Amino acid sequence: MTPLGPYATFIVTSYVLVAAVVGALIIWVIADYRRQTARLHDLEASGVTRRSGRSATERS
Repeated sequence: MTPLGPYATFIVTSYVLVAAVVGALIIWVIADYRRQTARLHDLEASGVTRRSGRSATERS
């Protein structure tokens, strides 16, 4: 008998799937951030400025 009881397979599978989904979301957010940053740089290079007047690389 395992310490998780008769439902060990279900419990372990659930945790693995949740970890995979959370990992995929983290990767998606990082990739989207990079795409948005690159798009902002492209817009600024073409002459479009942000309303605040700051460049994309300036941080407050």
